[in-house]
Amino acid sequence: MKSSDPAAAQTPAAPRARRRGPNASTPARRAQIVRAALASIAEHGYERSSLRDIAARADVTHAALLRHFASKDDLLVAALAQRDADDEEFARHIIEAQVPPERVLSGVLADDFSRPEQGRNWLAVSVAATNPEHPAHDFFAARRERMRGYLSSRRFGTADDGDELSADDKVTMLQAMIDGLRIQALMDPDRDVLPLLEVFMRLIATPAVDQQSDG
Repeated sequence: MKSSDPAAAQTPAAPRARRRGPNASTPARRAQIVRAALASIAEHGYERSSLRDIAARADVTHAALLRHFASKDDLLVAALAQRDADDEEFARHIIEAQVPPERVLSGVLADDFSRPEQGRNWLAVSVAATNPEHPAHDFFAARRERMRGYLSSRRFGTADDGDELSADDKVTMLQAMIDGLRIQALMDPDRDVLPLLEVFMRLIATPAVDQQSDG
């Protein structure tokens, strides 16, 4: 027997799914948090940055941040990886613009060197990471090997042995030059030290490679 009550005949509507807002998907939200971590560490340094500050910058709750990153150490490594990815993308654009080989590295480093406080904070992380117990130690060890491969490119004239320096010597000296110039730039922010890197690149370049690149 059918009910005479019309309301009883209606099937209750299923609850509507809550719509996810922009950047609510996991990859986008994760990227948003990593970018916030980059900004926080650059401004405050790793030790003084906090997960709550990073969460506020990313416009997420502290609990939501922890769903993506279990600890501040995990977030540091993700932020460092993103920073390297940004530098590599910028370097690619510089190379595609047919910039002379000796100016590629100085072009990549120019923005970093122009921000002393940011440079100081990132340098502090890299120095601290020389300790094998540091959460970013393995990242920097792997990064060093990636940089050696990148700097060994024929584009920079470091791929071949010279009369006095082997190819490996050239890359070692180049890495030391970059690290040393970072410190000099922080000690004297008003002095433009990057032209010295360009001179150094020309000095260690293999002449035969220079001729090939000019042809």
